[in-house]
Amino acid sequence: MGDNLVQIPRVAYFCMEYGLDPELPIYAGGLGILAGDYLKAARDAKVPMVGIGILWRQDYTTQLIGEDGRPYDVYPTYSYEQVKDTGVIVKIRVRGEEVSCKVRYVNQYGNVPLYLLDTNFPGSKHGWMTAKLYGGVAQDRIAQEIVLGVGGVRALRALGIEVDLYHFNEGHAVLAGVELIREKMQKNGMDFAKAWEATRREVVFTTHTPVEAGNEQHDHGLLQFMEAYNGLTYEQMKDLGGDPFNMTVAGLRLAYVANGVSRLHGETARQMWRGTSGAAPILSVTNGVHVETWQDQRLWEAYLWHRDLWQPHQEAKKELLEYIKNHTGITMRKDTLLVGFARRAAPYKRSELIFRNADTVEPYLREGKLQLIFSGKAHPNDTLGKDIVADLVRMDRKFGESVVFLENYNMQIAELLVRGCDVWLNNPRRPLEASGTSGMKAAMNGVLNLSVVDGWVAEGPQHGVSGWLLPEPPEDLVEEWRLDEHDLQALYKVLFEEVVPTFNHDRPRWVKMMRASIEMSHWQFSAARMLKEYYDRIYQYEGGWQDFFPKGHQQHAHPAPQMYQ
Repeated sequence: MGDNLVQIPRVAYFCMEYGLDPELPIYAGGLGILAGDYLKAARDAKVPMVGIGILWRQDYTTQLIGEDGRPYDVYPTYSYEQVKDTGVIVKIRVRGEEVSCKVRYVNQYGNVPLYLLDTNFPGSKHGWMTAKLYGGVAQDRIAQEIVLGVGGVRALRALGIEVDLYHFNEGHAVLAGVELIREKMQKNGMDFAKAWEATRREVVFTTHTPVEAGNEQHDHGLLQFMEAYNGLTYEQMKDLGGDPFNMTVAGLRLAYVANGVSRLHGETARQMWRGTSGAAPILSVTNGVHVETWQDQRLWEAYLWHRDLWQPHQEAKKELLEYIKNHTGITMRKDTLLVGFARRAAPYKRSELIFRNADTVEPYLREGKLQLIFSGKAHPNDTLGKDIVADLVRMDRKFGESVVFLENYNMQIAELLVRGCDVWLNNPRRPLEASGTSGMKAAMNGVLNLSVVDGWVAEGPQHGVSGWLLPEPPEDLVEEWRLDEHDLQALYKVLFEEVVPTFNHDRPRWVKMMRASIEMSHWQFSAARMLKEYYDRIYQYEGGWQDFFPKGHQQHAHPAPQMYQ
């Protein structure tokens, strides 16, 4: 076998949500779609990886629009016949009780095996733990994180899956690190310090949240009550995550290396956590998307064989407009510029920015010179987020066929939008967009980005070549309202003086920009590139898993393609 052996770590990837297919709604948004794309890229590359997650029985939310124009939530319960039962049950302790977690299995969506923990089955009195993704109060969240972290490690052991590296995708997974430390202390007789150090050599951590207030933290009394300490003491848990217990701080202290999800986000994260003692170095690995899932094959073939891109784009646009007609009754115009905006409903994303100066934008909408389409969900408990959705619905009802809001944003709607719009609008407040992957999907479909320079955009589109970029504000412009006003005027100037005239009067230039967008994005912002970068820069980073072996040793050599089938 000699020449066919490779040195590559076996990875267990932990994430709270996965977006693999619309028929498996165990995701809320971008984090889950990223994780699903990552498992697909791992399968494509035939690397030894498995995913660990939770089988959410009631979805994140099905969010519909009521007659009053406000979103409301419903929670259908899914039976998930397509998810297999491994026959394995693992036990964890939560709030004074032993909890049984069934281990389910998914691998039919072009992904490496994904093992999903499930407490919501007949005869279980703990079904609430894996009912709603991100639902409930702090106790519910901690219970879910015990299921994911502690239950996930125990599932790997029960399944007999050997692991070299544990990749914690966001802070939700850090209780897996507590379980790894407990194992080493109880089974290997290590003291806490040695067990922690040994655990650090096999953990990597990815942070996605560029705002300190958005990083989850818990009261130690509640953690003790929920039994999240898992055998450790208050002092030991405080050493890991501080007091209160910060999940991101714990992730940074449990890992030998960490990363942000774009170059700019890496810089922001290093600044945010620079005072955290014992934190792992924070590198940058820019997110990517699974090309085979998100890129229209007709467009790719036209690009590849140097054929006209406009025709397949028009076909994709027609499919989007037909969906809009069938679901809203509104007929949008195929020959008018269609600008799309679809994201989680959060204030920093400024979804309504384009409407703020009515005198400027309303004539274009009323005269049929511009079309806008929006979609997105708010967290079920987020009143402000629901206000944002309601504002967009109000614009939908105000402007007739020029503005549309599509309810219940999901993978199916996202696929139609990133293929069928002409322009993809992105205007968050800098530097709050850690990466942003919807614009990558649009770019590789020849949908031109119109964006502030934040997240991935700082590494990709060139103004007037492969998209349009809003000029950055002066450094001394720091008040939020002034920044918003600067970006609003910049948006209007670029949109109405460059984008609209080019679309209406210079088709050859537009198509040339579409080709440049695909050229720029199809590898650089692919999940395949992201996976390679994690293996090259993160998984084999100095001080990690390799240190367990003597120099020159063939680390876990095995035939490359066939680790988990």
